[in-house]
Amino acid sequence: AMCSDFMKPNTIHPDVLQSKALQSKALQSNAVEYEALADMRVERRFAEFVQTELLPFSGLDADQFWQGVSDLLQRFSPENRRLLGKRKSLQDEIDQWHQAHKNVLIDPHEYRQFLSDIGYLAPQGEPFKIDTQNIDPEIAKLAGPQLVVPVMNARFALNACNARWGSLYDALYGTDVIEPINTAVTGYDVERGNKVVDYGREFLDRTFPLAQGSFKNVTGFLVEQGQLIITLETGDKTQLAHSEQFKGVDALFAESKGQSGKILLANNGLHSEIVIDESTAVGQKDKAGISDIILESALTTIMDCEDSVAAVDAEDKILVYRNWLGLMAGTLEESVTKNGKTFTRKMQPDRHYMGSDGNALSLPGRSLLFVRNVGHLMTSSIILDNQGHEIPEGILDGIFTCLAAFPDIKPEAWQGNNTAICNSKARSIYIVKPKMHGPEEVAFSNALFEAIEQLLHLPENTLKMGIMDEERRTSVNLMECIRAAKSRVVFINTGFLDRTGDEIHTSMQAGPFAPKESIKAMPWINAYETSNVAAGLQCGLKGKAQIGKGMWAMPDNMAAMMKAKISQPQAGANTAWVPSPTAATLHAMHYHQVNVASMQDELINTAQVDLDTILQIPLLNQSTIQAANNPTNHPANQETALTAQAIQRELENNVQGILGYVVRWVEQGIGCSKVPDIHNTPLMEDRATLRISSQHIANWLHHDICTEEQVLSILAAMAKVVDQQNAGDAHYTPMSPNLDNSMAFQAAKALIFKGKEQPSGYTEPLLHAYRMAYKMR
Repeated sequence: AMCSDFMKPNTIHPDVLQSKALQSKALQSNAVEYEALADMRVERRFAEFVQTELLPFSGLDADQFWQGVSDLLQRFSPENRRLLGKRKSLQDEIDQWHQAHKNVLIDPHEYRQFLSDIGYLAPQGEPFKIDTQNIDPEIAKLAGPQLVVPVMNARFALNACNARWGSLYDALYGTDVIEPINTAVTGYDVERGNKVVDYGREFLDRTFPLAQGSFKNVTGFLVEQGQLIITLETGDKTQLAHSEQFKGVDALFAESKGQSGKILLANNGLHSEIVIDESTAVGQKDKAGISDIILESALTTIMDCEDSVAAVDAEDKILVYRNWLGLMAGTLEESVTKNGKTFTRKMQPDRHYMGSDGNALSLPGRSLLFVRNVGHLMTSSIILDNQGHEIPEGILDGIFTCLAAFPDIKPEAWQGNNTAICNSKARSIYIVKPKMHGPEEVAFSNALFEAIEQLLHLPENTLKMGIMDEERRTSVNLMECIRAAKSRVVFINTGFLDRTGDEIHTSMQAGPFAPKESIKAMPWINAYETSNVAAGLQCGLKGKAQIGKGMWAMPDNMAAMMKAKISQPQAGANTAWVPSPTAATLHAMHYHQVNVASMQDELINTAQVDLDTILQIPLLNQSTIQAANNPTNHPANQETALTAQAIQRELENNVQGILGYVVRWVEQGIGCSKVPDIHNTPLMEDRATLRISSQHIANWLHHDICTEEQVLSILAAMAKVVDQQNAGDAHYTPMSPNLDNSMAFQAAKALIFKGKEQPSGYTEPLLHAYRMAYKMR
């Protein structure tokens, strides 16, 4: 096998080359059916979707719309290409600088001056504050968890949308927050259930303290003259220590005089419900009849068209836009079979109460939704412009996700939507724009958003922008990036994985990088995280926008999440990503413990952007390099030594993760999933995790930390491991019996051995090519 063609590192699988040739030939011969619209050609199935599902009732004239699309493309496509060219020219200059300074300790002042001279570092302008208007409170005023889900999967999208409220009892009972989980118990575990109830009472005592006594001793609730009266076991009556935390009750509680129903409380802007229901097994045994505690959880959700989806053609993009349309219209439904029963999952309605002041009170029943468009890199053959060129996919997303949002922002013009379901009460469309490199690219997106507003006849600044701070040129110019969209910015967010992948690619020629776990412990990452918050606060994001933090990647390890993730609100971030609705409910407790607004007040005058530390490249130190080259000259217990065994383990870890993710992406079209790592620990994986792993191996290959033969051998061995991990999946095709014929294996190999030459180290070009080839095969 080591001698066969499939193990040659620098070849592309023939099916990929053939698919590219077939696709090109199909386009030229019109085998892919196109419809002439304005002076463009639009794939017929996509044109039909737009004409029958998006344009009707939008109030837009179809002919004018398509001509407007063509005009917009003629204006922005050339600039898109120019910006991508600038990325490459800057990278070429950085590569040349590092090659000229090879084996020389980098002088930070000289390096920073060089980056300024070539325009990588932008000049710092005068202080400013953003002036974004019409922002929903979930973004501007509140602090809480955020979900990110592939909008291509309707079930996931609905689960996330409905994760605005979650059962604390369910979240505790079903995870390792309360240990141990006794797998020997069949049915309901009474002992575990009692621990859940105790934990819930402790949460109530900590978050909504009583003026006297503890929730553990409460036997009943009643409302008198707008006050919550609480009866204790002693017969004494008490109230909340902070009476303003009581917000109201639902109609059932009022009708039953406290015998059943819901009590609404609030802390730090987040709501909680105490549910009283003695008809349930839990409520029946509870001295106060409490059957559950419901927490306001995922305040916001990003419906993702980017890293967590595998959308490569018109069929895929129609599904993406159709699901987003259903969310905006309130009509998205999905048939779900669970425990042998089939039911229809829908979007939850708003929640209604009688407020403590006697007036009706309503709260949103759903998470506020963003949509994440793709970046500037990829193009799409769904539309061919007046020159016959594929159009930038980011422009495609911008136009059609906004058009699909019309039922929400213009419900009066859209027939058939569920008018009881509203996303943005501020009538804004929230778009997260990822993978932008520096202020010039943010300015481009800002101008594009303005043009889309004009195309769709929307008020100025209807389209709001979330800036993902995940590329190095954005991190080091973050304040200028925010300035470039200062009337649209509603979100900035750090992303360690993509940021590290870009760091490796940008500094590929600087030297070998440290192992991934060591990179996490180096000073640059903390400087990056703290500087992101500092920049956001200095630019006036407090009270207007979200300052976010990244994902907890271990969805089955909630106990560790509860210990670690509180550091994010403590750092001044008013949102952070979680991997599931259950995790959102658990993470919500952190925002009850930490008043983020007060934390931001403390940080505004003290937090600083530390550019010098951010620019430190996380390379292996010289002693580690020497140890790798001459392991016998170093004692076995020397911690800095990168031994042959350590290199092997790092490669196995990276390769197994790459294969485990890519096989689902290429052969099943799954863009984000829970993938077991080499130790069988489930991890949330998407293209960001793939980018760092593939770039890391490419860097070690380039600097001779490992060899091609070594990586090829590990690829073959890890294919067998991944096959074993997926043995129970009926839709899975094993790689190892025929590596030569496995598209997924070939894709993983290409990502590693062609990683150095990929634009900015991105995985999309190769993944799309292999997925298209697989679908055509």
